[in-house]
Amino acid sequence: MSAITGIYHLQQQPLDPGLGRHLMQELQRYPADESRSWEDSGVYFGCHAQWITPESLNETLPYYDAKRRLAITADAIIDNREELFGQLQVPYEDRTTIPDSLLILLAYAKWGEQTPVHLVGDFAFMIWDEQRRILFGARDFSGNRTLYFHRSGEVFSFCTVIHPLLGMPGAGRKLNEQWTSEFLAIQVRTDVTDAFSTVYQAIEQLPPAHSISVSGERVTFSRYCTLQAPRALRLGSNAEYEEAFREIFGQAVRDRLRTHLAAGANLSGGLDSGSVVSFAAGELRRRGKPLHTFSSYPVDGFTDFNIGRRVADERPYIRETIKHVGNIEPSFLNFPERSFYTELDEWLDILEMPYKFIENSYWLKGIFEQAQQQDIGVLLSGQRGNWSVSWGPALDYQAKLIRDFRWITFYHENKQYNRTMEADRRKVLQIVGRKAFPSLAALLPAGKTEPLPELINPGFAQRTEVQQRLRAFQLDRPPSAQTIYDIRRNHFEQPNIWNVNGTVATKLSLKYRVWDRDPTNDLRVIRFCLSVPEGQYVQNGVDRSLIRRAMKGLLPDEVRMNRKRRGVQGADGVYRMIPHWATFQNELREMIKDPQTSSYLNSAELAGCLERIGSEPAPNLMFSTDFRLLTRGLVFHRFLKRLT
Repeated sequence: MSAITGIYHLQQQPLDPGLGRHLMQELQRYPADESRSWEDSGVYFGCHAQWITPESLNETLPYYDAKRRLAITADAIIDNREELFGQLQVPYEDRTTIPDSLLILLAYAKWGEQTPVHLVGDFAFMIWDEQRRILFGARDFSGNRTLYFHRSGEVFSFCTVIHPLLGMPGAGRKLNEQWTSEFLAIQVRTDVTDAFSTVYQAIEQLPPAHSISVSGERVTFSRYCTLQAPRALRLGSNAEYEEAFREIFGQAVRDRLRTHLAAGANLSGGLDSGSVVSFAAGELRRRGKPLHTFSSYPVDGFTDFNIGRRVADERPYIRETIKHVGNIEPSFLNFPERSFYTELDEWLDILEMPYKFIENSYWLKGIFEQAQQQDIGVLLSGQRGNWSVSWGPALDYQAKLIRDFRWITFYHENKQYNRTMEADRRKVLQIVGRKAFPSLAALLPAGKTEPLPELINPGFAQRTEVQQRLRAFQLDRPPSAQTIYDIRRNHFEQPNIWNVNGTVATKLSLKYRVWDRDPTNDLRVIRFCLSVPEGQYVQNGVDRSLIRRAMKGLLPDEVRMNRKRRGVQGADGVYRMIPHWATFQNELREMIKDPQTSSYLNSAELAGCLERIGSEPAPNLMFSTDFRLLTRGLVFHRFLKRLT
């Protein structure tokens, strides 16, 4: 619940006292309940603390344990406290007050460098082991808290954020061209493949699910967690799977409500956030407290364009959830003066790097601001739900049945899907066939398509050999060339994929003193979901079957069984930009002509994109490839100008 920082002299010599003061001074831009530091010969720890949990009130960080000769600075909320109490033999009288940082320290005293294996929660921490003369730290499995570091000839320094490290000796603001080339070449939202790298050449980061040890001049890393499907969970009936789901998911939600402040949640019209809110509101009712929800909706005057079965305004479904669940104090927000364009510079300030999620930027930031005003401590979300609790793509499951030669089950699932969805049997078979053999899809008669334009300058791409690096991660080809099961497996096995979410969560929390907490990203929940047989996730042609069945009575049927309409955020993004459209286009022209930017961006392609979008801000441009490339290019252009 903090911004942490520190310095370690690699030759174990006395430190320049001004370096620690510099790091702590740079953290003053963030709100804090207390700022403290601790130092020993050759070691400096600092903590700019935000007290979110009841146990963190008046917590001492950094903390030095003279008996064990261990010091810690930590940015952490640990969720499996009850389990750790027993394993660490914490006295009963201390269990309601012991802070999470001390639990981590006790865990290190017992398990040493295996400590992060035993922790569930969001954390980044550093421990100085005085007796062994080792600096040890770790980052949680999905990287929901960031930890950056810089190493020079004599000093190793670390921090939750980047900008304090840029002023350390030997650092500087030189652009990391390897990181930049991957950021520009990857067409999906993933930033880069190298989870150790950052946009700055001199600044590295500890990847999700990794620990770090620094001893003398030796710096070593270890991956302590790799999420792979465990042995299949075999229960006796649907009801038993549903009960097991409710038990483990409900526990994850309850653990994330631990705050001495008010509790809030993002609420859309879908299953994931609705399920989180249902469990959270029920638990808070038992505690005599309300749940505050925050929901975004399109700006007034916007009307849906043709976005298929997607719906931009989810308020009818949200209101059904609020009415059914109860104990909710809702806020409906549409931020009429905001757009991606108006918020761009502030997002660059927050993230300290370029970003790609322009369609969500204005309402995501706006909700954190509103939560701060309402004194919210934790803001629940369901961002990882599609890959965990609400997994179950019906047509992809049918394709898997074909690949596995399970013809009878396929026939049943296909028939039930067509009947319940009132779908065209021939069209469904065509879609399933392409999903069954995606590598052969290009050979099927689908008509010729033009290759997608690329954002990266071809010469820069060739010089940095970026495509060769992306090939190893299968990011040199579109997602359609993989099965959804391959994508899901990579999603959990490759730490770089989820890294951007942790970066956003950490830096928004520091700016607004509101912690994003996602029960669908709970390590126990994910392991459970990976163990559940596929036949529980799709049944009788119904997608996301397990959560739909498990939430019966807990969510309104209008939401729980809605299979034909899904929400889409940010559809009004172009409409919001109408007052700024001329300025926006002028800046795009400036970007295309800028010689420095053009050495990184594909100016010829971007000029074509600009010509194709035309001079009128048509709302349906929001999800076009041309608009996506232009806006991502503009974000990078603005960032690059800050470096000069």
